[in-house]
Amino acid sequence: MSRTVTLVLVDAAGRLLGALPSYDVPEPWWQQVGAIVDEAHRRYGVEVAVLRLLTADRPEPPGGHLTYLAEATAPPAVPLAPVSVDLTPHPLRAPWAEPGGPARSLAWATAELNRLGRTVTAVAQHRTWNLSAIWRLDGERGSAWLKQVPPFFRHEAAVLRWLTTAASDTTPTLLAADDTGRILLDHIPGEDRYAADPAERAAIAADHHGLQLRAAADVTALLAAGVPDLRGPTLADWTRDRLAPHDLSVVADLLAGLDDRLDQVRDCGLPDTLVHGDLHPGNVRGDGIRRTVIDWGDAFVGHPAFDILRLTETLDPATAAPLLDAWVARWQADVPGSDPRRAVDLLRPVAPLRMAAVYAMFLAGIEPSEHPYHVHDVPACLKQAAQTQGATSTS
Repeated sequence: MSRTVTLVLVDAAGRLLGALPSYDVPEPWWQQVGAIVDEAHRRYGVEVAVLRLLTADRPEPPGGHLTYLAEATAPPAVPLAPVSVDLTPHPLRAPWAEPGGPARSLAWATAELNRLGRTVTAVAQHRTWNLSAIWRLDGERGSAWLKQVPPFFRHEAAVLRWLTTAASDTTPTLLAADDTGRILLDHIPGEDRYAADPAERAAIAADHHGLQLRAAADVTALLAAGVPDLRGPTLADWTRDRLAPHDLSVVADLLAGLDDRLDQVRDCGLPDTLVHGDLHPGNVRGDGIRRTVIDWGDAFVGHPAFDILRLTETLDPATAAPLLDAWVARWQADVPGSDPRRAVDLLRPVAPLRMAAVYAMFLAGIEPSEHPYHVHDVPACLKQAAQTQGATSTS
């Protein structure tokens, strides 16, 4: 599957220039823009920074015909088609999605790398959407990554600062951060481990257990640094608040009993700790020597079971069982008298319910043209929560 893209170009001042002829790129995922930028240069000799999605011809990713807004560094030599585009500012528009935004962020990152004695010789845009903008900056002393995130992810920098002191061997190296959501990370060798087998997932879970043990003793500092508090009753209130605008009929029973369920989870005796929030193998990068957990924007302080449930959710029950058994054994050994298995069982339907609330938070915090990225995720997660509740209540 590929994408067909149309680039509507503006200049640095935001003046509309017109549209390039449409062309295909091999990457089907809408937020991946590296090939879009490369093809614009190869085909038409124009240097662009992709700003944001304008329209899509299908209701959700991947693939299809997409129209993006892009900023050109200079007017292209090829004729541009006249086009009518609403460029009205939107209060929820990300700063990197505005003309001049990428240049400002790259100037900050370049200055920070210069301060560290790392001269930048080349930059490349890799991703832009409502959750992040990502650029690679290369130099003689290696590569670094600029990541810029929206307000609901800005605590990622605080998490990374804590990780630098607590688990620097398995987490990204934070080079710099500011208070606008920009973070600068050192390059991590290897590849994202989407295809990790059960043995590798088991190793990830074991690594993560050690980190969560350390974090359990430092919850006060994590909360003071701005990491979201989703412990017990707070999680219930946070979930209901974010899901309030959506049709919740399918999870009415689950929501009605949520406070009692979370009270039972608390009675299982496991400590609250740092939760990654999206611990699937694609958020682990490895090179055969080192494994690094990346993308901490979903992190919060809460129950550790959420991460093992995410790490095993795509596995069939027989394959997941040994990973869950090992997770249970580790917590039983470190917290004598606790009941981690019951905690996992109680939180199984809560995990997709929480994810539905996360997607609802995204939708409430982004402009409407970006909604196709997430609009179907809320009902899908609510359905999964209801089905999981039904399965666990009859098992």
